[in-house]
This record gives sequence, C-alpha cells and structure tokens, in this order.
Amino acid sequence: MLALYLRDLRMGIRAGGGALTGVLFFLAVIVTIPFGVGPDLNLLARIGPAILWIGALLASLLGLDRLFQADREDGSLDLLVLNADRHMLALTVFVKCLAHWTASVLPLVIAAPLLGLFMNMSPLGIGAAALTLLVGTPAIIFIGAAGAAVTVALPRGGMLISVLILPLVIPVLIFGVTAAYGAVNDPDPFTPPFMILCALTMFLAVIGPLAAAVALRSGTD
Repeated sequence: MLALYLRDLRMGIRAGGGALTGVLFFLAVIVTIPFGVGPDLNLLARIGPAILWIGALLASLLGLDRLFQADREDGSLDLLVLNADRHMLALTVFVKCLAHWTASVLPLVIAAPLLGLFMNMSPLGIGAAALTLLVGTPAIIFIGAAGAAVTVALPRGGMLISVLILPLVIPVLIFGVTAAYGAVNDPDPFTPPFMILCALTMFLAVIGPLAAAVALRSGTD
C-alpha cells in the first residue's frame, strides 16, 4: 500500500500540473469575488470563510476524473480489480484517495491562508478556515472516489462527476463553514460543528472507498 501511495503521488505530481491548476483556479475564485460583492472590507471578512470553502470545493472537484483514469488507460485498474477481493479493493481505493488528496488538494489547503488575506480575514479566521479545510477536504475526495468509479468508463466523465458529487458534499461544506464562522464570532460555537466535520470525514473514509470498490467491480463485470 505504501508503494501504491508513492506511485500515485508521483503520478499526481507529474500529471499535467494538476496541483498548480487547482491552486490557480482557487486563486481565480478568490480574486473575482471582490469584483462581484464590492470593495467593502467588512463584508469580505464576514464572507471570507465561505468563499475559501467554496473555492476549495470547486477546485477539488476539478481533478477527480484523474483518480482512476490513468490506471484505466494503462490497464492496471483491471489488474487491481481482478486480483483483489472487495475489502482489499476498498483499501486500495482508500490509499489512492490519500495520494490524490496529497498531490492535488493539500496545496489548496496550504494556499488558503495566503488567499485569506485577499478577503481581509483576521488571523484567527484564516487559521480556523485552514484547519477546517485540512480536516474536511479529504471527505470530498472519499465521496468523489465513488463518482469517479461510476464514470471511469465514460469518455468525458469529469463534468458528470461534479454533478453527481456536489449535492453529496453539501453537509461537509455547511459544517466546515459553520466551524470557521464559530471561531471568529463569539456567540457561535466552534467545537460542535468541527467535531461533526471530523465525524463526516471518518464516515466517508469508510463509505466512499467501499462504494467506489463496488462500482469498479460492477463496471469490470
């Protein structure tokens, strides 16, 4: 599994600048928001956590079609499916999700504090938003793996993945933004929504790879 993780990590870094594309898309979303809502710095600071989360969510969805595509093109996906039982295949998908998150989504989390400065966010708000992104974005990849497995055989499944997955990740977005707001707004709590966000990530870390394994095996059959 370590060898698979390192292999997918190298492929993710080399595959057409996926991390750089995601960061540039993330930057484009953050930079265009002030043009839409106006130059009110107080308003930008209030909506900053939500904008960071929406930008990171959309950027995370960009590369989900590459999760299994390279393995399908070189035939290794068929070997992984045929030579593993359902539980081992789910573990394989889990490791591939971790590698994809490290290569494509972790740079977004690292860039989030810098981009938070564009939104006039306080240091506490920037730190809370970055922490919630660090905890919550893996959930997007885990549930996105199921969508990628369903559409892996389609010629242009990238847009379809976004359509399938976006409604399912709304709870992750809600609790991530709520926790980030709770850190800077005194009456609102931070710990309860943050713990629910952690629970969602752990839940989807189990359900997502299992669903993806079933979809991959069904597609192979």
